Order: sequence, then C-alpha cells, then structure tokens
Amino acid sequence: MANAASSWSWRGTTQSHGSLTRIAPCSPSARLLGGCPLQRQTSLSGLGGRRSQARRTMKPTTEVDRLTVVSVDPRDDPLWRDLVEQAPSSVFHSPSWIRVLSDTYGWEPRAHIVVNDRSQPVAGVPFCRILDVLGSRVVALPFSDYCDPLAPDAESWWLLSDRLLADMCPVTLRCVHNDIPLVDNRFTVVKRAKWHGLDLRPSLETLWRAMHSSAQRAIRKSQRDGVVVRVAESEQELRAFFDLHLTTRKYKYGLLAQPFAFFRHIWRQFLESRQGFLLLAVHDDRIVAGDLFLQWKSALYYKFNASSHDDLPHRPNDLLIWEAIRHAKLHGFTSLDFGLSDSDQEGLLRYKRKFGGEEKTISILRCWPRGLPTPAETELRCLVTRLAERFADKLVPDSVTERAGEDFYRLFA
Repeated sequence: MANAASSWSWRGTTQSHGSLTRIAPCSPSARLLGGCPLQRQTSLSGLGGRRSQARRTMKPTTEVDRLTVVSVDPRDDPLWRDLVEQAPSSVFHSPSWIRVLSDTYGWEPRAHIVVNDRSQPVAGVPFCRILDVLGSRVVALPFSDYCDPLAPDAESWWLLSDRLLADMCPVTLRCVHNDIPLVDNRFTVVKRAKWHGLDLRPSLETLWRAMHSSAQRAIRKSQRDGVVVRVAESEQELRAFFDLHLTTRKYKYGLLAQPFAFFRHIWRQFLESRQGFLLLAVHDDRIVAGDLFLQWKSALYYKFNASSHDDLPHRPNDLLIWEAIRHAKLHGFTSLDFGLSDSDQEGLLRYKRKFGGEEKTISILRCWPRGLPTPAETELRCLVTRLAERFADKLVPDSVTERAGEDFYRLFA
C-alpha cells in the first residue's frame, strides 16, 4: 500500500487528503441531529456553556473517491494495522494497547475505518462499547491519555462520527493533536487537561541545558546519594513497582489504582516484546521509585510513575527521567511523550514543565445523542465516586484498597 503519511494533517477542517474533498451526503443521524453539519450554521459549545457561531464548508470537486466505512477488530485486523502505521498515531491506537484494555476488562474493542475505492484505509477511530450499571456508552478509548480520531479532514470525521453516534449512546473522545472534532457542535468539551512532550532530536547536552536548574540539581543530588537506575527484569519487580504505585495513588492523591492485572497485561504486551521498559531507582538495595515507559514508532511514552514517600529526599524521580532521556537518545527515539496531567495537579505540572518541551491542552469531548444524563444517572455516578474515595481512605488496609480497584476501576471508563 502506498505510504500516505505525508498527506496527513490535523489542523483545519478544509484540508484535503488526496481526492477526499467532496461534500459528504447528509446521513440519517446527521439529519436527526439538525441537518447536514458540513453545510449548516453550527453552534460550538465549550466549558461553562459559552457558545460561538461558525460556518464550515467543504469544496466539492469533480474527482471523488467512493468512501465506505467498515467496522473491524483493531487487535488483529490488517486494515487497522495499515492505518496506524501510515497515520500520525499514538501508542493508544496500537493493537497492543487495545489488547491490554480488552484482556484486563473483557471489553470487545472495535474500530470504524473509512476505506476508499482502492480498498485503502484513509481514516479511523477505535472505541469500546461499554455496558454496566452506569449504562451503555462508547469511549474512544478508555484509560488512554488521549486517542485522537485518525481523521485528516472534516469529511472523514463526519463519516466516522455518524457511525459512532448511530447507536444513540453517549460518546466520549480525548483529543490533543486533532482539532477537527473540537468544532463539531454535537460534542461538548466536558473537561480539559494538559499534555507535555519533549523533542529529543537536539543533542543530549542541549537537552540538559534546556532543563530547569532545579531538575539539574535534583539529578546531581540523586547521583551523589548513590541512587542507581536499572531496567526491571521480571514480573516480581513489576509487582514491587505496583505496590509503590498503589500507595502513591492512595496516600498522595486519595485514589484507587488500576488492578495489577492491567500492569501484568502491559508487561506481556509491551515489555516482553521490548516495546517498553520499566526503569527502577534503587537505593540501599531497595526499589524506591519507578517509571514505566511504552514505545510506539519513534516516540517514548512516560505512562506510570511511583515512588516511596520516605525516599523522595534522594530525588529518584528526576534521575529516572534523565536516564530515560539518555536511553531514548541512545536508541534513536525522537520524542518523549509525558502524557496527561489534570489541570489541578500543580505539583505534577511543575514536575513535567521543568524538563522543557511543549505543553498542549487535552480536550475531553462528549456527545449525548438522547440528551443529558438524568438526575438519577448523575447521582449513581457520584455514588460510585464516593464509594471509591472511601476505599482509598488512609484508614483502609492496602489489600482492601487493591481489591476495590479491581471491582470499581472499570466503572471510571
């Protein structure tokens, strides 16, 4: 299949992708939602209910591709593999990540793919349809920092989104690099978070100088204190990291942790095939901190961190990031993706900012085709959150907190 990567672009809604510049016909779901969205005046809604008016059009051409949308299993379908290899995809689009979600929670993932008349995939979006006590919903994708629809233009986005909304279930998206869904008035921004990324193409010396002086001092102190960084070699060491992760989330943030099975599936899908690694910081023969990294294409993803509160004076977390940067440079990675940080996590934001790099906004979008949740549905979701907070209380034994994560965490999708 021809490599179409050079024609992909996220910005703007009137860019073409090859000959995909025709106006899509109004689908039944588009008409149901108030007319053909590509041709009508739309009202864009965001946080706080602020609205602005915008008109979006597509230029018709005489040369058109006949586009169809197919639904596949993204864990093993070759069409999905072809698409994610040619498109600006992230690790959260990868078949391995999607397998982690399905193996842990039992969901059956799907992906809608736009295919042209040459049987080539030109756009797509993965998702899980979830049915539990909180109702039926579509999430693209659960427990992923972001998962932009792989839609290079407005037409392909409308074809995909019409299929996502066809079942009339609430649909949730997380976008950071693709702005096209943000101007779809059917979706509302329900939350914003921050994303950080570091360009690794400059020299190691340049990257060091770009760091905040506090990070440089912390790295030097960690080295002076005798902290040693090494790669984890077994699932037993993964379990030691998980125990740190569980206590970090519980005692620092008052939150439950993902079940250990989630981390075990990450180990087997990524780390065993050398598509990721777990860095451990060791002091006095004890694991005092760890960072779990995933690899996809030329990017390294900082996915999970955990550390011992009592050993923070040795500054192991700063040293872990620096060693990850050194590793990434040695193995030819061109970027380090620091992932999502909630906007109110000031400490985490400061930590990621001090390594330099770029900051963007992750927009969590949601559409309710049947209308907003009822008061009873909202109260049930609040009740689940309150129960989870009770199990993450410091007075609760850690073993009970871990089991609560196994039972409750899937409901946060």
